[in-house]
Amino acid sequence: MAQSEFVFAPLGGIGEIGMNLSIYGFGDERRRQWLIVDCGVSFASEEQLPGIDLIMPDIRYLVEERKNVVGLVLTHGHEDHMGALIDLWPRLDNVPLYATPFTAALFEAKRLGEPGAPQIPINVVPLRGRLTLGPFDVEFISVAHSIPESNALAIRTAAGTALHTGDWKIDPTPLTGSKTDAERLATLGAEGVLALIGDSTNAVRDGRSPSEAAVAKTIAELVRTAPARVAVTTFASHVDRIRAVADAARAAGREVVVVGRAMERVVQVARETGYLDGVQEFRGADTYGYLPPDRVLALCTGSQGEPRAALARIAEDEHPDVALSKGDRVIFSSRAIPGNEKAVDRVINGLVAQGVEVITDRTHLVHVSGHPRRAELLDMIGWVKPQILIPAHGEALHLAEHAELARRASVPQVVVCRNGDLVRLAPGPAQIIDQIPSGRLYKDGILLINAEARTVASRRRMSFSGAVSVALALTDQGALAADPEIELFGIPEADASGASIADIARDAIEEAFESMPKPRRRDPDAVAEAVRRAVRSAIAQRWNKKPICHVHVLEV
Repeated sequence: MAQSEFVFAPLGGIGEIGMNLSIYGFGDERRRQWLIVDCGVSFASEEQLPGIDLIMPDIRYLVEERKNVVGLVLTHGHEDHMGALIDLWPRLDNVPLYATPFTAALFEAKRLGEPGAPQIPINVVPLRGRLTLGPFDVEFISVAHSIPESNALAIRTAAGTALHTGDWKIDPTPLTGSKTDAERLATLGAEGVLALIGDSTNAVRDGRSPSEAAVAKTIAELVRTAPARVAVTTFASHVDRIRAVADAARAAGREVVVVGRAMERVVQVARETGYLDGVQEFRGADTYGYLPPDRVLALCTGSQGEPRAALARIAEDEHPDVALSKGDRVIFSSRAIPGNEKAVDRVINGLVAQGVEVITDRTHLVHVSGHPRRAELLDMIGWVKPQILIPAHGEALHLAEHAELARRASVPQVVVCRNGDLVRLAPGPAQIIDQIPSGRLYKDGILLINAEARTVASRRRMSFSGAVSVALALTDQGALAADPEIELFGIPEADASGASIADIARDAIEEAFESMPKPRRRDPDAVAEAVRRAVRSAIAQRWNKKPICHVHVLEV
């Protein structure tokens, strides 16, 4: 009888920031049971992926194995860990879903806010809870992060225990939520930990991440000294930061006005679950204009430059309720996620052009990361004492730095893997033993498309070199029944000499058609291909770009 193996595979979140989805398997090659940890998204760059809203992990392997999936567990409520659930969960045949109370409530609020979202029952696990799913015993261990109820997962099997850290840091003075439970982690380490699958996001940074309490102090001073209106933007899910802003506003005698649906949703959930107990009531955006400038603080969405978020609309002076002017102050209590820098800079420049003072973490301690720096990573290794360390949640540089840190800390085995690698944790030495199908799905409107489909590549080409549409009417004798109809999309109207590009295309069509042997002129497909090539070549000679060319031949 084949020996059961304990295996791990990432389908997203390794070699990149975001789109976290990991699976743990137990059994032999003929039948393994699987536990899914997280189901997140990445956010698409409009420049790289025009028209794409979200990026999700390709779960075709799990769809094939869905009868062997025993559950899906969320470590916490950030979009890069749960944002793909509404789209992907229905493909998994109602796999049981588990989360702690705040995460469950936040997910349900998100689901209710999306038209047409399916019913997705969620099993609520208490903080520091424990459950059995097939061959896996899963314990939730509280860790500090930039959202309430972030959890590491101790995943026990007959072959050993893996600790999946999720997102975490060490913060001795969080404003809400829990500290990282060092005592429980050390106890787990004393019991014996086979593998540590750990957050690598800040592995390139020495020292320790500052505390939320330090940020709260800075924000309080900036709000106190503001001469007119104040707006603060942060990640909507950052309840610690929301509390800090609320405390600063109350101390300065200001009313907090919540601007943005995502922020409204998180505030509601945080109140329902007790994380804003004792915090004053906030006001809606429609009250903003009635409050004196020195008595208002707008808490806004849009810290990542999202074009439809509140702050981007304010920066463009297009928000229906909220406006800023010279002398007002905006605090970016956030840091741009890699890839969002241009979008954030666009919002900042729009605000500065209005005469608004903009404060960021480049000059003030208005943001700290929710991820561990190198000294904290060493603390985790010291508590847990793993036999194996697998760097996760990071780009290639972060993974490499975390791996080198682990080797220097004398972790016996360090395995650097990529999405789709199947890593055997036990029995025997840890190693990559196979590849499983992985990849990306794109959320395009309400559709999910494979990243390998031609859709996005064609769209990107169109954004670079435009398109031309040609319609021809062809008689059964192989003659043109009318002049060609030509439409240009995203193509200059004239070349450098002033000649019409449409006329250039028309001349190319006529020349290509006349040069064809007469029998071939009766073949619509042959005519379409000859015209397509001729038009692209003619435009390229005058423009140095080859547009997409579509030719429609109508037989009359």
